[in-house]
Amino acid sequence: MLARREHSIGELERKLSARGLEGEDVHAVIDKLRSEGLQSDERFTEAFVHSRIDRGYGPLRISQELKQRGICNNLISRYLYAEENDWWQRAGKIREKRFGKAIPEDIKDRAKQSRFLQSRGFGGEHIRQLFRAGDE
Repeated sequence: MLARREHSIGELERKLSARGLEGEDVHAVIDKLRSEGLQSDERFTEAFVHSRIDRGYGPLRISQELKQRGICNNLISRYLYAEENDWWQRAGKIREKRFGKAIPEDIKDRAKQSRFLQSRGFGGEHIRQLFRAGDE
C-alpha cells in the first residue's frame, strides 16, 4: 500500500482491517512500519496538502479531508497554514482561472463566484478580501 503513495495511520488501519487483520495485529504492523520509517503522518500530511493545493482546493476543504483521514489538528495547522500558503492569493488565482480577470460588479455574478470558491473550500474571509481588493 505504501509503495504507491503515503497513507495516514487512520487509512492504514481501515485498509488492514478490511483485509482481515484484527486490532492488535493492525497496530503491530503499523508500529513496525513507523519504526522503520516507512509510515509518517507528517509526510502524508505534507504531501496531501501540496497535492490538494495544486488541484485548487482551499483550506477548509483540505482540513476536512485530513480530519477524515485521522490527522490531528496540530499537523493540519502546521502544514495547511504555513507561511507560503497565501490563501487569499490562491483564491484569486482559482477565481481568475474559472471566471477571468475582471471582478464582477453585479451582485448575482459575485454570489455565483463566491459559491464556487466556497465549494472549493475557501472561507468567507478569503472571498470577502478577494472582492474587496477588486473594488479598490
